Amino acid sequence: MEILKTDPARFESIPDFPYQENYVDFEEMQMHYIDEGEGEVILALHGEPTWSYLYRKFIPVLKDYRFIAPDMIGFGKSDKIVGWKNYTFDLHFRSLKNFIDKLELNDITLIVQDWGGLLGLSLLGEYPERFKRVVVLNTFLPKGKKLPWYFRLWQLYAKYHPALSAGRIVKFASFGKISKEVRKAYDSPFPEKKYKDGAKAFPQLVPSKPDAEGVDRMIKARKVLSEWYKPALVIFSDKDPVFSGLENFFHKLIPGTKGDRPIVIQDAGHFLQEEKGEDIAHHVKTFIESDLVKS
Repeated sequence: MEILKTDPARFESIPDFPYQENYVDFEEMQMHYIDEGEGEVILALHGEPTWSYLYRKFIPVLKDYRFIAPDMIGFGKSDKIVGWKNYTFDLHFRSLKNFIDKLELNDITLIVQDWGGLLGLSLLGEYPERFKRVVVLNTFLPKGKKLPWYFRLWQLYAKYHPALSAGRIVKFASFGKISKEVRKAYDSPFPEKKYKDGAKAFPQLVPSKPDAEGVDRMIKARKVLSEWYKPALVIFSDKDPVFSGLENFFHKLIPGTKGDRPIVIQDAGHFLQEEKGEDIAHHVKTFIESDLVKS
């Protein structure tokens, strides 16, 4: 496989992401991550087509913890594989397992959104002993049912658009205004078309049949979460055309969920970390602190 590295100079003009670069090796590739602070481990996973930059607003609020956010293979500062068919559910799953093994992470507070949920919750389902708490943001665990027409259009758009732009996708799927500088930051990992195959692949990997790759792991994750009495927090936004409303699925599924109802962030779209990052981080801080007091 041909492996590409984004020129580091493309990230130098990002003003609000001063965090040190760190890398782990994975199958002849390098996976980038940020690792800020000390204390209890928070592992935050991004989705399509973002990178660890999505979580920058969490770090100042959660400064009393060790906040770790990797870039999936094909995204951010991590290496990119040429050819969208080379990206598989199993590749991403193995990269995340390799990641927590190499960093020797345990007692993890897991934060997931979008594809970070499909993969991260599957990882929790396979290795629940490694995780202490879970925070679920705008995501789902599909069982391989037929996808709605609008999602199939999204798959075609991602696969065939000649100039797929992460920044424009973030703008389109957000409720409020996203500045030109922020859109540029989301586009930074992708200088040319051949760097974007990871972003092309994720929509195609959403399972539409029961025997599709990853369905078995997501069904197992559902079962593990249905017996999860460790602390859980469900936070969704109210303006996500795909995921808003699905917060009730997770709130009912997970017996350890805190509160009488899920938290719904007002006036935020799909990328709620971008639009309401500080607010969500404060909810996470309260969630962890309340659990620490009890323990």
